[in-house]
Amino acid sequence: MITDTYNWQNQAEEYFIQENYLQASKLYEQAIAIEPNTISYYWYLGLILLLQGQEEEAQMTWMLPMTEADEDQLQIWTNELFEFLQIEAERRETLAEYSLAWLIRQHMREINPSYINNLLQILILCIKLQKFEEIDDLNEWGLIEALIIKENIEIDLELLIQVLKELLNTIPLHPVNLNLIEASLPYFSDPHQCFCILLTPALEIGHTLRRPLLAASLLELHLRLEPDNVEILRHLAIFYQDARNYSQGIETARLCYSLSEGLADKIFALHLLLRGLMSAGGYWQEICTTCQELEAVFQQFIKAERIPLEEGRILRLLSPSFAIPHIKDAPAEFRAIQNQVAEIFNNYIKNLAESEGKNYVHKIINNQSLILHPKKLKIGYVSYALRSHSVGWLARWLFEHHDRDKFDIHTYFVNYALGNDYLQEWYLTQAGKAHKLGMNGLEIADQIYQDEIDILIDLDSVTLDITCEVMAFKPAPIQVTWLGWDASGIPAIDYFIADPYVLPNDAQNYYTEKIWRLPQTYIAVDGFEVGIPTLRRDDLDIPMDAVVYLSAQRGYKRHPETTKWQMQIIKQVPNSYFLIKGLGEQETIKRFFYQIAEKEGVDCSRLRFLPIVHSEAVHRANLGIADIVLDTFPYNGATTTLETLWMGIPLVTRVGEQFAARNSYTMMINAGITEGIAWNDEEYIEWGVRLGKDEALRQQVALKLKASRQTAPLWNGKQFTREMEKAYEQMWQRYIEVK
Repeated sequence: MITDTYNWQNQAEEYFIQENYLQASKLYEQAIAIEPNTISYYWYLGLILLLQGQEEEAQMTWMLPMTEADEDQLQIWTNELFEFLQIEAERRETLAEYSLAWLIRQHMREINPSYINNLLQILILCIKLQKFEEIDDLNEWGLIEALIIKENIEIDLELLIQVLKELLNTIPLHPVNLNLIEASLPYFSDPHQCFCILLTPALEIGHTLRRPLLAASLLELHLRLEPDNVEILRHLAIFYQDARNYSQGIETARLCYSLSEGLADKIFALHLLLRGLMSAGGYWQEICTTCQELEAVFQQFIKAERIPLEEGRILRLLSPSFAIPHIKDAPAEFRAIQNQVAEIFNNYIKNLAESEGKNYVHKIINNQSLILHPKKLKIGYVSYALRSHSVGWLARWLFEHHDRDKFDIHTYFVNYALGNDYLQEWYLTQAGKAHKLGMNGLEIADQIYQDEIDILIDLDSVTLDITCEVMAFKPAPIQVTWLGWDASGIPAIDYFIADPYVLPNDAQNYYTEKIWRLPQTYIAVDGFEVGIPTLRRDDLDIPMDAVVYLSAQRGYKRHPETTKWQMQIIKQVPNSYFLIKGLGEQETIKRFFYQIAEKEGVDCSRLRFLPIVHSEAVHRANLGIADIVLDTFPYNGATTTLETLWMGIPLVTRVGEQFAARNSYTMMINAGITEGIAWNDEEYIEWGVRLGKDEALRQQVALKLKASRQTAPLWNGKQFTREMEKAYEQMWQRYIEVK
């Protein structure tokens, strides 16, 4: 029997804390029997029943005193019960007992369905408990509707921000996110709060998860708060372009440029504009004008007095140069600009490293011992493209054939993305020690330095700013660029892998990196997977006896001068057709080709525009429909050239001076083929016409290509790997001898 109220309440609370619910409930039942009008006893007893899984009994206990209350008293008691349960829910959350907290808050929701802060807390608990099916029904909670109405709302803004962050970080692709963020916009008095919430998840969604449209939708919401936020507009332009919404991407890039003030910002805005125009294809006049503007701003930037830049602006300095070699073949002129900008970039990154207390010192304790007793070299590869990407398709033979007894391989996957990419999964099995990394250049450099990599191979060059940053930090004593693009010009990079053909003899005059020429070819593959073709001549309304030319390149590589040569070839070869394939804005590409065809006197009915095929194996099989492939200039094919040669199809290429204008040349030489190599514009047209008219010559080239699979350096991945490994050993030998 209860005699001392203070003591029994302490005893009951102690039982409750100890989760001795049986004894606690007995005490509260006795208390109710003695003092039935003390409402708090019902709250405790109901809570105990709830925690024991007796939800109906708990509700009946809570409702028992309510049945005799008047309207005013009922509201007071309801509020008391709600506050009582909230205190307990918060206690359980502090103890990380999230399931119990979730259960209690669900009953709070029944008591007061419109209390937004409780609904937000339930959302957080659903995420912690991975009750994502509950979030699927969020619209039924009334939360979004209440946020929109904004009547009598007392909202905890920090809690709202936490919810949005948790949702975007945990389930970034969930459809509820957009609706909830849109409803939350009016509650942000400071737009920067919204910016901080949305930008990083949008970048992950757009780049890592490869959902650019969804990422764009997120950033469009922020524009409602800040229509002229240049940082948001920059990323929006990229996402629109990646989603192939070229017109919107171009317009957004133009707006970006108009709002940009500093030279570094203008450079990147011009890059975005060129990226959109060239990806779409066909905007040639504006491309030329924009490129001239870019080069002019580059020159202003080089001459300007250096001012401190934020890290983001520093990283944007190198990517814009990617466009220029697509427009003209002037490597000495191009690299004069590129190398100076790369040096500025490198100096900024060195200063950044110093400000972060980073100093990657590479010491050799006993170089004489290393000369006499060579060690097992640690080779590191860093790239974002070891997946279904041109670099991913071409680099795999080096990984497959590496001598693991002589080389310790480490692979650094930049912006590693979980997903259904079997080529990425293949690399993980061949990567040696695989590091799945994000987009923080300093963290990646730290990992490379900690792993004591001897030779670091950059596979991205200027195609990814993060990789440029990593290389500029100089985390390895020897650093090399290979495959992904032309050399970046970053002073921290020691060597650029080439061969006797892909760069002219005088190229060292305008490269800062030491050109390391492999003896035969800078790339080799053992072959390609080929699927079942889906293209037929009769489906395209092309006669079986017609001569079929093909060009399969993205919009970036469509140059009007090269297209004019191609039209002149078609005009001179009777019964010939031209198939055009590649990413781009289809109507713009068609207009581009039709205008040039009409100007050159070619009937547009002889042109066919092919749809994109998403299977690489089927794409290669479909190349077989062509009798001759016509290469692009001044930016040749690379992967497409290798695929064309592997399929035994004659190729016409124009050799230039820059790396990008000599890819097909070195590949043809290393496949044992000279037919189709043109050293000037006239030869390009001549070879195109000759191969079109001479069926016997085409067959001869096709037979040579098929035979080359057994003998040519281009198709010998193992021999190529041995040559790369020998280069690594010689680089290391030079390094320790100098030291």
